[in-house]
Amino acid sequence: MSRQFFVGGNFKMNGTKESITKIVDGLNKSDLPENVEVVIAPPAPYLALAVSENKQKTVEVGAQNVFDKASGAYTGEISPEQVKDLGAKWTLTGHSERRTIIKESDDFIAAKTKFALEQGLKVILCIGETLDERKANVTLDVCARQLDAVSKIVSDWSNIVVAYEPVWAIGTGLAATPDDAQETHKGIRAHLEKTIGADQAKKVRILYGGSVNGKNAGEFKDKPDVDGFLVGGASLKPEFVDIIKSRL
Repeated sequence: MSRQFFVGGNFKMNGTKESITKIVDGLNKSDLPENVEVVIAPPAPYLALAVSENKQKTVEVGAQNVFDKASGAYTGEISPEQVKDLGAKWTLTGHSERRTIIKESDDFIAAKTKFALEQGLKVILCIGETLDERKANVTLDVCARQLDAVSKIVSDWSNIVVAYEPVWAIGTGLAATPDDAQETHKGIRAHLEKTIGADQAKKVRILYGGSVNGKNAGEFKDKPDVDGFLVGGASLKPEFVDIIKSRL
């Protein structure tokens, strides 16, 4: 079936008022394809700025992370309601840097995903394996475990986009080949068919998120289970537009 191409831009802990305004202005001035859904995720202090500056109807703004509570004594956290209050419509959950550096568990990520959805946000759910796990040939086992934590408590996946991001390919310059990515995405979708049903699994978009850039993005366009990209460093550069146009 045809799934709408999706490109996410995760700015991570990068940017200033000036640089983020420049990035959004660059998107505003670009002739972006109408059939590509784009979400940019600036650092939390700049969510409102990105929302106010964005003039592209195909571009929406998301947070990089949310908490699983609406409010309270949770210093440094941000709730889905606050994200929505700023005009953003999406959030990431489970990014590899949250899993590996902040040590967030599968269950905690699942709880945040569930709460974000209940509060009206759409979610880019990130999954993926480390280099050691890849060497041990347990890539799909890891992805299944991370997905299962969510599917145990979330039945409706219509507002979830899955981003497969091999941890070993983030910020290293390494990237899975298009064939490798397709094989893993196909396995992810097959697992989802077992857990959330074939109908939902066919509709869920699965993004590739390992060192995607303007040069290699076009190599993935003919892969049937690669429905777009979650872009890191390249989303801060003009080549982000090339990635958005890579399916053309």
